[in-house]
Amino acid sequence: MKAEGLAARPPMGWNSWNTFGPHINERLIFETADRMVDEGYLEAGYEYLVIDDCWSLKERDANGRLVADPEKFPHGMKAVAAYVHAKGLKFGMYSCAGTLTCAGYPASFDHEFIDAETFAEWGVDFLKYDFCYFPRTADCKTHYRRIAMALKACRRPILLSACNWGVEEPWTWMQGAGAQMYRSTGDINESFRSIMDIADSQEPNLAYNGPYCWNDMDMLVVGMYGKGNVAFTGGCTDAEYRTHFGLWCLFSVPLMMGADLRDLRAESKALLLNKELIAIDQDPEARAPYRLWDEKDGRRSYCKHLSDGTYVLAYFNPSEQDAQVNSNFEDAGLQFSAGYALELTDVFTGEVIRRTEYYNPIVPSHDCRIYKARLVRR
Repeated sequence: MKAEGLAARPPMGWNSWNTFGPHINERLIFETADRMVDEGYLEAGYEYLVIDDCWSLKERDANGRLVADPEKFPHGMKAVAAYVHAKGLKFGMYSCAGTLTCAGYPASFDHEFIDAETFAEWGVDFLKYDFCYFPRTADCKTHYRRIAMALKACRRPILLSACNWGVEEPWTWMQGAGAQMYRSTGDINESFRSIMDIADSQEPNLAYNGPYCWNDMDMLVVGMYGKGNVAFTGGCTDAEYRTHFGLWCLFSVPLMMGADLRDLRAESKALLLNKELIAIDQDPEARAPYRLWDEKDGRRSYCKHLSDGTYVLAYFNPSEQDAQVNSNFEDAGLQFSAGYALELTDVFTGEVIRRTEYYNPIVPSHDCRIYKARLVRR
């Protein structure tokens, strides 16, 4: 595969940070790779397995190269990559544009080319590139261009996940810099407020999102239930996870799982493997949804065009009580006189509903209703 062919659709995979933070090791990666294959995640499209921060020693070697921590990864990163590749997965790692990583390990500022060469030699397919400890006098855009150039110099297709938190509005320039995805927000945490704040902040920027350069709204917290590195006490509910995953899929952004796949509840596994929602996220046209209706308490409905001539109708209720969420099909372009109705299929239950002018479901608090819709003659 040529580098320019990377990320034709939103990348999907798993990242170690949300649950494990610094507590990573070779065994965890091997066991996660096993689960991704054996339990259907790879088949569903989750192909990248990414090790985040805290994988290296605190000092470079005598040749200026990064060194994997031998206690955490006794067989070395090349062996870890080989195991991941043998499973049919792609292998990802982490570095940072600054002088140190966010956890205080050596980063790639002014070491871009030697680090890219090291990653390529190890068999890396994905590089998450963070933004901590970036010198105030340095230029953000230049350094993301530099790491993209360094990766391409290796002649190995390595996806660049540029994680600069939205600094200098990366949606306006990161495509030209050579990245395949870019973080547009601060870090997510496992709270409903964090999920909704991120979604609301990025909705205006979705017009910049598309093939080969995707708006990354951060990794998924689905299935954490209050356990892990970015968890809050009590975590989120299944309804809140549905809203989280539903919004990310509706917005056609990367889907990077963050829960412990070795200990995942059936409800979360079913959500992460929901074929209808994944198909919405991976739709090749990646059209941004638009709002049909909204209220001051956050209730809103959306319509999204899909490449097969169908649509998505999605209803979200982030308010604190069960409530009706409205839509008027006239606002989507379907007037009553056209002689058509919309046939709606619930992506969670498979229930089929036919409506002519509007559909205003009662949606539980913090939950959603999402439908695949097609035009039918009345």
